[in-house]
Amino acid sequence: MLALGVDPGTETTGYAIVEEDETGYLRALKFGVIKTSHTESAAKRLQIIYKEMSELMNLHRPQTGAVEKLFFQKNVTTALAVGQARGVILLAMAEAGVEIAEYSPQEVKMAVTGYGAAEKKQVQIMVQTMLSLKELPKPDDAADALAIAICHLNSIGYKKRLAQ
Repeated sequence: MLALGVDPGTETTGYAIVEEDETGYLRALKFGVIKTSHTESAAKRLQIIYKEMSELMNLHRPQTGAVEKLFFQKNVTTALAVGQARGVILLAMAEAGVEIAEYSPQEVKMAVTGYGAAEKKQVQIMVQTMLSLKELPKPDDAADALAIAICHLNSIGYKKRLAQ
């Protein structure tokens, strides 16, 4: 199964395509970031995110995907902008027919490290280990997207086992 993980942002959106085979082995097929310039208008930035997310899904055809939930932020302007980015990402996923889930940062950390308040470095090390990567995944937004995809695949597997 192919899963898309997304860490939304207006300046940097992390993405990851992770494959889980029938034995449960996880492999990162592609990960990186979509960058936009702060000099662009908000509408242009959202358009770039939407277009690149759509292209990514058309190329890899993930069956399922997960987006990080927006957590409370003190900066309302930032929260609104990230919410807009999440909206275009969710739209692109829905239009591609991708089954969508959402996880909080604490849920992702718990799924990957076993500790909901884990530090970023701990998450990166566990992602590196779980995906047998030669180096720590970078940048942070891409590492977070990998963790979100892992969390989602683990959640799907857990739900399947419960159903049996």
